[in-house]
Amino acid sequence: MQLADLDLNKLYTYADYYKWKFDERVELIKGVVFKMSPAPSSTHQRLASRLHIAIGNYLSGKTCEVFFAPFDVRLPRKTSKDEDIITVLQPDLCVICDPSKIEERGCLGAPDLVVEVLSPGNNKKEIRNKFDVYEEAGVKEYWIVDPVYHTVQINKLEDGKYVPKRALAVGDIATTEIMPGFSLDIEELFKGL
Repeated sequence: MQLADLDLNKLYTYADYYKWKFDERVELIKGVVFKMSPAPSSTHQRLASRLHIAIGNYLSGKTCEVFFAPFDVRLPRKTSKDEDIITVLQPDLCVICDPSKIEERGCLGAPDLVVEVLSPGNNKKEIRNKFDVYEEAGVKEYWIVDPVYHTVQINKLEDGKYVPKRALAVGDIATTEIMPGFSLDIEELFKGL
């Protein structure tokens, strides 16, 4: 089966998604198939790698774990049955503090922190669609890293809604309640890019 064989007007579930063996990577957002951008740029990969190393080093020996794409994050709404799950995402990075959510097939439930690095073709999907599903699922923090403007937008869940904080830029330090004591120098993150 090829991606071209799918009826993109149809809604799909994780049960469908799990059977697909495409060369292209896809995500499901509320049952709709979204083709992921082509292989990320070297800048995207450098940023994701720097974030993974910084977060991974901080979390070493702690309960929370950091995972990087491709890693399926299934966001159930009513039940956790494969045929009921209609949103499956592959965030660039996610931090999961509840070990019961981690399975061989990825994460079942909302991660505590999700980080997405923008790519030229995915800005609308990242900002609009993923923002909504991460908020609905209860992801406590959603970071959007912009490699063009060298900013990190931290969206914090408060009373079920994301409250965006001022975009952090060179000269700022990112912190998070998810990982008390963790700090990320924005200038170091983007250095040389």
